[in-house]
Amino acid sequence: MMSEEFLYYVWTYKLFNTTELKTVQNEALKIIKQGQRNTDSGPDFFNSMIQIDGTTWAGNVEIHVNSSDWYKHKHQSDAAYNNVILHVVYNHDTTVCRANGQPLPTLELKTKIRHEFIDSYSKLINGKSWIPCGNQVKKLDSFVLQNWLDRLVIERLERKSAEIDSILINNKNNWEETFFQLLLKYFGLKVNAEPFYILAKNTPLKIIEKHNNLLSVEALLFGQAGFLNTDCSDEYHLELKKEYHFLKAKFNLAPLDKSIWKFLRLRPSNFPTIRISQLAYLLTNQPRIFAQILDCSSLPQIQQLFLVKASTYWDEHYQFEKKQIEKKVKNTGQLFINNLIINVVVPIIFSYASATKNETLKSKSILLLEQLLPEKNNIISNFNTLGIRIKNSLQSQALIELKTNYCTQKKCLQCSIGNYLIKN
Repeated sequence: MMSEEFLYYVWTYKLFNTTELKTVQNEALKIIKQGQRNTDSGPDFFNSMIQIDGTTWAGNVEIHVNSSDWYKHKHQSDAAYNNVILHVVYNHDTTVCRANGQPLPTLELKTKIRHEFIDSYSKLINGKSWIPCGNQVKKLDSFVLQNWLDRLVIERLERKSAEIDSILINNKNNWEETFFQLLLKYFGLKVNAEPFYILAKNTPLKIIEKHNNLLSVEALLFGQAGFLNTDCSDEYHLELKKEYHFLKAKFNLAPLDKSIWKFLRLRPSNFPTIRISQLAYLLTNQPRIFAQILDCSSLPQIQQLFLVKASTYWDEHYQFEKKQIEKKVKNTGQLFINNLIINVVVPIIFSYASATKNETLKSKSILLLEQLLPEKNNIISNFNTLGIRIKNSLQSQALIELKTNYCTQKKCLQCSIGNYLIKN
């Protein structure tokens, strides 16, 4: 089925026979400049330039599958379309006139687009595999793939940077506070990301920074998370509750409802109780952590910052009062630390580098991704099954961006892989 999106693509790259072009009104047509794609309201391409019977025209181009779509979309009543100089359609099924009654010059593409392009596009859009090009991706030139992945990782970092910028504005350009909030969000993994993020916004970093002992910081975090609202005979819980009662009154704090935290389908090592204690240890022992990260000159130095453990109570517990038979120190694992670096450290360094126009720092963020092993998840596993082998997290991040924002949305025409497969 023909689509306007495909016709935009055909027009942009002139993927049709341009020799001896004529309008449906039988006027000689020469395309001097296709123009720039308009993604807002109004005609599809602006700043176009064409020649009709020797006369040069500059203005806008509108593209439709059928000529009658002009009236279907009510362009005849919209002044924004008065300066359209050419109507490009796949199928000319009716005459379209300007407001003054003159027929609008129209180019019909139905007999001018190579059938191979249409067939290739159709195969992609109608593909039933995990990604539209799943059955064809093995034909891909490795150079095309690598260039596209390099572009995609920058696109992903720029998109994340824009998200960080909005958080930064809310934090009145406080980078440490912004990093703190992002750090807590990703400490919760996907399951508890939102509760941790709410906890961060509900417990300002400036309050935590006033305390340099582990008990007080744990009391703040567990209390604000709602874990100290219940009655408990456990000595550790009672001690935290007493400290939090004092801090709550001092700083006029309001705790969250404990019910927002999820434990089901989580490994015990990822329980929010364990992660909160680890966070308390990190915040106590690594003050002004964002500034420290900027000063780090190597990946191992950054990894070392996040190598922390829960307090000794949690050696025998995963939840309050529920003692475990096996005693085990609850450290942050290497995989968890690397995921923090990929999802928090790298994006905020990139964002800070963009804000301060520091190309050295920007290169540092890219280098960190190149040095880290690729993530392990369903997306990466499926790409491996399709024969795409990757060696670092820069490539895995790019593939996640590809799957999420191109393949799933079937944006094959905006994808270099889709472009390559259609043209070849």
